[in-house]
Amino acid sequence: MDLMLKLRPSFFFSFLIFIFLLQKPNLGSASSPKCISTERQALLTFKQSLTDPSGRLSSWSTPDCCKWRGVRCDRRTSYVIKIDLRNPNQTLRRNGEFRNGSLGGKIHPSLTRLKFLSYLDMSSNDFNFTEIPEFLGHIVSLRYLNLSFSSFSGEVPASFGNLSKLESLDLYAQTFSDDVFTMNLRASNLGWLSSLSSSLTYLNMGFVSLSGAGETWLQDFSRLSKLKELHLFNCELRSLPLSLPSSANLKLLEVLDLSRNYFYSPTPNWLFDLTSLRKLFLQSNELSGEIPAVLGDLPRLKYLDLSENSFQGQIHRFLEALSRNQGNSSLLSLSNSFTGSIPSSVGNMVSLKKLDLSFNAMNGKIPESLGKLEELEDLNLMENKWEGVLLNWFSRIASGVTELNLENNRIKGTLPQNLVFPNLAAFDLSSNNFQGPFPRWTTYATQLHLYQNNFSGSLPADIHVLMPRLKNIKLFHNSFTGEIPSSLCELTGLETLNLRNNRFSGSFPKCWRPSSELYEIDASENSISGQIPESLCNCSGITHIHLGGNKLTGKLPSWLSKLSSLSMLRLQSNSFDGQIPEDLCRAPSLHILDLSENKLYGPVPKCMGNLTAIIRDSINLSGNNINGEIPVEILDLTYLRILNLSRNSVAGSIPGNISKLGHLEMLDLSSNKFSGAIPQSLGAISSLHTLNLSFNKLEGSIPKNLKFKDPSIYAGNELSKLKELHLFNCELKNLPLSLTSSANLKLLEVLDLSQNSFSSPTPSWLFDLTSLRKLTLQWVDLRGSVPSGFKKLKLLGTLDLSYNALSGEIPAVLGDIPQLKYLDLSRNSFEGQIHMFLDALSKNNGNSLVYLALRNLQILDLSLNSFTGSFPSSVGNMASLKKLALPLNSMNGKIPESLGKLGRLETLDLSSNRFSGAIPQSLAAISSLHTLDLSYNKLEGRIPKNLKFKDPSIYNGNELLCGKPLSKKCPRKQQNVVANRA
Repeated sequence: MDLMLKLRPSFFFSFLIFIFLLQKPNLGSASSPKCISTERQALLTFKQSLTDPSGRLSSWSTPDCCKWRGVRCDRRTSYVIKIDLRNPNQTLRRNGEFRNGSLGGKIHPSLTRLKFLSYLDMSSNDFNFTEIPEFLGHIVSLRYLNLSFSSFSGEVPASFGNLSKLESLDLYAQTFSDDVFTMNLRASNLGWLSSLSSSLTYLNMGFVSLSGAGETWLQDFSRLSKLKELHLFNCELRSLPLSLPSSANLKLLEVLDLSRNYFYSPTPNWLFDLTSLRKLFLQSNELSGEIPAVLGDLPRLKYLDLSENSFQGQIHRFLEALSRNQGNSSLLSLSNSFTGSIPSSVGNMVSLKKLDLSFNAMNGKIPESLGKLEELEDLNLMENKWEGVLLNWFSRIASGVTELNLENNRIKGTLPQNLVFPNLAAFDLSSNNFQGPFPRWTTYATQLHLYQNNFSGSLPADIHVLMPRLKNIKLFHNSFTGEIPSSLCELTGLETLNLRNNRFSGSFPKCWRPSSELYEIDASENSISGQIPESLCNCSGITHIHLGGNKLTGKLPSWLSKLSSLSMLRLQSNSFDGQIPEDLCRAPSLHILDLSENKLYGPVPKCMGNLTAIIRDSINLSGNNINGEIPVEILDLTYLRILNLSRNSVAGSIPGNISKLGHLEMLDLSSNKFSGAIPQSLGAISSLHTLNLSFNKLEGSIPKNLKFKDPSIYAGNELSKLKELHLFNCELKNLPLSLTSSANLKLLEVLDLSQNSFSSPTPSWLFDLTSLRKLTLQWVDLRGSVPSGFKKLKLLGTLDLSYNALSGEIPAVLGDIPQLKYLDLSRNSFEGQIHMFLDALSKNNGNSLVYLALRNLQILDLSLNSFTGSFPSSVGNMASLKKLALPLNSMNGKIPESLGKLGRLETLDLSSNRFSGAIPQSLAAISSLHTLDLSYNKLEGRIPKNLKFKDPSIYNGNELLCGKPLSKKCPRKQQNVVANRA
């Protein structure tokens, strides 16, 4: 009995445990659920339909599927409730790791056997533009579905409307193909959304084309009464309704993203009713008008991005409304076309972390109240018209700001010195009017942009102490002086250094170390002297060296070939001498080589054909003393785009197989000693758009397949079939008075030497060009009289000698040019009586005054000379004349009635002479006349009533004229007075 009493407590306790275990059969597996066999088989079938190049599903073979990677089971029931197979490398979408980690193939219908699956994430994989399976809409237990970034295409299944428990749906469909965004997924019918109205809280359909959804798309989304986040980024939406139907219910919406669509409208009113809205993204649309101030009254709005739209006007009222909103805004991005200034009330937005007002047209001074924004991290005011100097606000934000951009404004003055920016990562003050010394700021910034200002003085020797983490330095287009400090070598993380177009002098730093990460250096357009330091060879990763426009001397260093990554070498406009070293041919990555404007001599190295990496770009050796011939090896650079050997002494013939350079776009061989014929193969290079072969010793005919119509590219050669030569504004300084016996321009039809500075008489060799049809010598400072040799040019149709210093009388021999249609002698110093010139022409036909000598003349411009005398009535016989211009001379007498015979006359300008008497009634009979100027003469009487010109200014300066269109009325019988005087 005593024994039973002793055993009873332990027995009773064991009995209770036994009963409890009977009631909880799965308790033993609560902490480690065991896979249900039917679901395991469903998962294995699903796996078999997928491709898995990186072996992410290698664990999917053990007995317990609940322990497989990406699978989660319910602890109580062991049913599969979650499958998470998102790409673990999803942040690396543009490189190989992302592709290797991607699953592919197809999603198998076996997933429908997982009756309790509530979470499915297949994001950031690659399903090769297969369609989203319709059966996914039959997994009715789903609460979370993520198919984003997985290269699906086709129509979004309407079966998704069956997912009545779905809370989160992410279909973001951006894909990457050769760095180009493509859109392949679409949703033309959004009716299925209404079935999710009581469950869905998150929806992302970015990059899903909704262009087929019609104008009711917003009404479809507005039925989702539980929705808190809606992302419709770049969905090809065409219209943005300005109002919503009464059935709309988006009161819970907290995040709305409608960025990058095609909305051409003002801001819709329904946005103002979204009182729960915290984040609103409308950037990159075409929204227009002013921003309504009421938008700033949304009580919970913290993030607002309206950048890259077409908003305009002032934002003063909007910013004031936003600043009254308890100052709780965190992000404000408003890059548009706004004007006006920033209100001082912006300082009340004390929670603001990012303020972006870039790319507007705002002006005035930046308000001092910005200094109150103690939480401000990112300030971007670039591309505006801000003026004035930086005040105390700039110093007050220094402690918190991480990004600072004031680029391209009108801010001036000196920068405050000795500031400390403990969090600054990048600052850009470029393209302003700052001046004074380099700012001695202490900062861990990696980017320093001060280019295009007026900074002066030297760079601090301790720049490596002040700014030890600098990676990117751009100081070009300033006035910095002194030597480039060697302390730059201490910036071990420095990657790019651009000091172009300053006033640096002395030698280039020689202290570069093997640990340097420098890959791009540009110190061109300075006064740096000495040689290129060999320590640059330690910068093994350097890709760009640009030291052109300096005073560097010596031989080109052979160690440049050791820079295995060097792709661009620009050393133009220095004083390098010697031959081009053959070691340079061993540079394995060189794309651009510019050694122009130096003192290099010797032949082009044959080994340049080994520069196979240069196939995409250019070789420029112009302006040196290079001789020899073009090596045939250079034709191995079959993808070369630019070859410039101009202004050297290269001789020999142009290679006959130059068409091997089939991608050549520019070829300049001008000012050399090339001889022989132009090869026919040159015309076979279809990509060639710029060619210059001028000033060589080429001969023969120009190949017919060459498409270039500018004859100046062949000038200075001995080509026998040159028909057009245009040397307009070529800075030519002398015009030879004779040509060599080898000159062959017999076929030349067009010659244009205008706008050069010859200061010489007209050369006699011009008159041997008997095929000339057009001769233009405008503005070349010709002097003396017009020689009689022009009569030899029987085919000449256009002669332009305007804007010169020719003098004397116009020779009658110009009448011996029977084809002349255009004669312009304006703006010279001709004198004498014009009727002597015209009467002399008439002698060509005996006593007849029909002017057969100039029977084809259509344009005659004698303006701005010193002609005197009267206007001969025989001018009426020049029946082809369309324009007659005699202004700004000293002619007198009456205007002849015979002008009325010129039935084709369109322009008549007799202004600023001394013509008197009445305006001939016959002018009104010229129906073709549309331009008339008789101003500033001594004409009198009534203006003929039939003259159609209504502009009174054409009669200005004739005080005795009267009648319409002048305001001066004629006295009665005025018309007879002048007639009687005649």
